[in-house]
Amino acid sequence: MIVAIDGPAASGKSSVARAVAARRQLTLLDTGAMYRAVTLDCLENNVDCSDEAAVTEIAKRAHISFGATDAGQTVLLDGRDVTGDIRTPQVDEHVSAVSAIPGVRRAMVALQRQLGANGDVIAEGRDVGTVVFPHADVKVFLTADPKARAHRRAAQRQGKDVATDRSVQVDVKTERSVLADLIRRDRLDSTREESPLRPALDARHIDSSDLRLDEVVTQVLAAIDEVRR
Repeated sequence: MIVAIDGPAASGKSSVARAVAARRQLTLLDTGAMYRAVTLDCLENNVDCSDEAAVTEIAKRAHISFGATDAGQTVLLDGRDVTGDIRTPQVDEHVSAVSAIPGVRRAMVALQRQLGANGDVIAEGRDVGTVVFPHADVKVFLTADPKARAHRRAAQRQGKDVATDRSVQVDVKTERSVLADLIRRDRLDSTREESPLRPALDARHIDSSDLRLDEVVTQVLAAIDEVRR
């Protein structure tokens, strides 16, 4: 069983994928975290994120893997836990440019397919259902209104979770800044030549703007159970 969840930034992909993975005993593959790890590697080594050749070399040599703790899944870069380091505004600013580089995408897609070779995987990202696992058993395209996504991401930066508390209040200036960045990233992700963000033709569309996390999870679980019957 391979489940693919695609969608724009802050649409809830990671939260949904984690919940579904736990409910159906699937291995979670966060493809976006892999591009973030490459971006972090570039930033830490003072590599210009617009230098395609240099960034591609970083992607080819980087050893990216996933671990597990009581707190959840961890992201490892060359054996070092970078789970928190890849979720910073600086990485947010550069990750779309890095992930648009063809050589980087080829390196990451090869690694993603290797990690998912044994099946029983739920993978989330931008091109999982269209490029990485085009024959996935279940494909979901998860989206939400940009303002709703900006509110979620701003809350995350303040250590809060809109998925569990819809009444969360966030800093207005931060939310506006996040919204502008999300719109910029949406444009970059949707217009890049290599593996642009788009729904697979056979994907189920879910708009999570006004849905609780558990409501989205229920829809994805139903899709999985339908295929398994």
